[in-house]
Amino acid sequence: MAEYSRLDKLLHHLALGSTARAEMFHDIERGAFLKSAPADDGRHVFVTGLARAGTTILMREIHSSGAFGSLTYADMPFVLAPNLWQRLSARGRRAGPRSERAHGDGIEVDFSSPEALDEVYWRVFSGGEYILPDRLVPHAPGDEQIAGYRDFIRLILRRTGKARYLSKNNNHLLRLDSLASAFPGSVILIPVRDPLAHARSLLNQHRRFLCSDAFTRAYMGWLGHHEFGATHRPLAWDRTIVSGDPQTMDFWLTQWIAAHRQIDALDRKHENVQLIPYQALIRDAGIWPAVAHRLGIEPGPLKEIRFSASADSLGKDAQSIAADEATELYWQLEQRARESLGGA
Repeated sequence: MAEYSRLDKLLHHLALGSTARAEMFHDIERGAFLKSAPADDGRHVFVTGLARAGTTILMREIHSSGAFGSLTYADMPFVLAPNLWQRLSARGRRAGPRSERAHGDGIEVDFSSPEALDEVYWRVFSGGEYILPDRLVPHAPGDEQIAGYRDFIRLILRRTGKARYLSKNNNHLLRLDSLASAFPGSVILIPVRDPLAHARSLLNQHRRFLCSDAFTRAYMGWLGHHEFGATHRPLAWDRTIVSGDPQTMDFWLTQWIAAHRQIDALDRKHENVQLIPYQALIRDAGIWPAVAHRLGIEPGPLKEIRFSASADSLGKDAQSIAADEATELYWQLEQRARESLGGA
């Protein structure tokens, strides 16, 4: 975001800095384009999970199949008016230069790259229900909000010319029960990553983003990104205040355990929830074809996922009750994920 010009920052403030303005642009979008948007057949794919679980790389691999429409960086900053912005902007007609994203994790993006942007819809229309000053709490959107989100999906499909929608949104964990019920024909993918490596990655990103400048903090808040850094707000599944020091591994392991207990319960409850064994995905050549089959797409050659014999392995640098509990839960989920995909 350091390369954003003054005009870029002004446009972001205009489009995202005011809930009232964002609603106005979305109303214009609906009035102009919703009637010509395709019907929603519900066969969408939602990728979610705790941040740093591998959701981005999995979403990018699925998107590269060409079978899905998604929001991309070209839709920024008028995320809630993708068709209107496409007519006004040249971004959607060229990929632009590729550069590494702010996370410093080697993932390069350009205007055509899909990204986690649809959380803007939920923040604008129901943010007060789940975004509290010091934490995020479970979100049970009502029928009107779900219907509006379905219309938003249709508008994105109109803009992309596709029949199926692909979303990567970590905050969907907070409303996963509602989404799984509202979109029974969808598949909800949740990567499950070794908790020690996962917690270490969260801690590193938290430290990386702690000293973000004012615009970056505003940008992250506008997109609903509170996973780590200066804008961090922990997930409070029982709605109570979350204690602990985010500068420690135990804090992130505790967050991992709480989130994956919820994931465990929701996987058992909903048939359209599919756990993805992250380590196996990047080590076992048979996992990706099984995932593709579950989604009803051709597996094709991998473009984003890289096989690695040195992928995450359970580390020895975090010895605690939280580490032991997380590791035990991880093995249960990983085994169930492999079995559900036809693996041993």
